[in-house]
Amino acid sequence: MQYALLIYTPEPTEEAPADAMVAEMAEYNAFSRYITDRGAMRGGEALESTAAATTVRVVDGKTITTDGPFAETKETLGGFYLVEAADLDEAIAFAAMIPGAKHGSIEVRPVFDYAAVGAERPLTASTAG
Repeated sequence: MQYALLIYTPEPTEEAPADAMVAEMAEYNAFSRYITDRGAMRGGEALESTAAATTVRVVDGKTITTDGPFAETKETLGGFYLVEAADLDEAIAFAAMIPGAKHGSIEVRPVFDYAAVGAERPLTASTAG
């Protein structure tokens, strides 16, 4: 089964020292290699800060955009991994290895199984071509 591992960490208030960034990226790269070597990696990306976010709503047929995230929180979504895991326990074990778990939290969420409800999977970049 596939799981999204959503990485929530405090929004930085200042730029991190270069050596700290290099060290943390090395930890993320090691984790990425670990799950790739086990055939569990299905995708993932780091996200820009919430300052670069735009929230979109459609109200009465009109598109409304606002700068930033929808809700103000202490922790923000900084990135994600999409993994294949045998079960929730294995997904949780992967989540515990993500460096952001040391100073934030990792939400583990199963990917919706369209086949289980007899629905057709929506077209995505990976299924379009």
